Amino acid sequence: MEISKKRIRSMIMSANIVGRFAPSPSGRMHLGNAFSYLLAWLSARSAGGRIVLRQEDLDPVRCNRNYADQLEQDLLWLGLDWDEGGSGGGDPYYQSQRSDLYAHYLHELEGTGLIYPCFCTRGALHAPSAPHASDGTPIYPGTCRGLSPAQRAEKAMLRRPALRIAVPEQEITFTDGLQGPYREHLARDCGDFILRRSDGVFAYQLAVVVDDALMGVNQVVRGRDLLSSTPRQLWLQELLAFPHPEYYHAPLLCAGDGRRLSKRDGDLDLGELRAGGASPEILLGKLAHWAGLIDREEPVSLPELLREFDWSRVKRTDITVK
Repeated sequence: MEISKKRIRSMIMSANIVGRFAPSPSGRMHLGNAFSYLLAWLSARSAGGRIVLRQEDLDPVRCNRNYADQLEQDLLWLGLDWDEGGSGGGDPYYQSQRSDLYAHYLHELEGTGLIYPCFCTRGALHAPSAPHASDGTPIYPGTCRGLSPAQRAEKAMLRRPALRIAVPEQEITFTDGLQGPYREHLARDCGDFILRRSDGVFAYQLAVVVDDALMGVNQVVRGRDLLSSTPRQLWLQELLAFPHPEYYHAPLLCAGDGRRLSKRDGDLDLGELRAGGASPEILLGKLAHWAGLIDREEPVSLPELLREFDWSRVKRTDITVK
């Protein structure tokens, strides 16, 4: 399913907002997920826009369809509907079913001469002696970029490579709708990044760029932890001649010890909250109060929040919840 670049540009540059939910179905949804989804929903709906639900189930080990179905049920229980995608839209809205598309655009990028095989192990990349960004993320030092054909062939006999893209000495700047101006030097701050893992699974950075473009998404609302991914995605969009969506990176909900809410830890699990008798209006009131949309925590409906929504009222910094 290839869509022409002209059509993609027409879809993204249309007057109507097209937002999206793009969860990873790796566990039961918690209130941190719901917080981002609520802001995405309010932003699109308050502008008369549409919403796409896409399941980012690239990782075959962590993600499964049962979690995806459960997530849809939780969203609908909260009243956060969508116009396109989800289980009703079929396989095209599950990343695990879109590998042929990603392969097509990876092949297009290979034409730039920037793609190369990487044989480095995860352990080597995360070693204390390896370069890391300020947030602890490893910065790839280009170890495999200069390997000769003979060296690559020798290493390929021992290990299947990942595929990386060589980034330029270039600074990417953009203005986030909530966080304001942001800049990142590709080579210094992130380094060459993976487009396809050594196990053949396509990487998030490529998949999300392709999917947002082909699905006509022109507004991306997501957690602030993904802010640093945006320059890489903007650069890939340039290489593939895709238009740029507008971005809003929402604050993260954090537990009292400072760590962000996690599916892995079961923090404020929506299933437990529902079983404990919480109503959608009660939870929406919590989320809206944490966001700064209402002055005090009280039950509230989505129509009421739509009347109150304005990005200028949304908090920018992470929020500690109890």
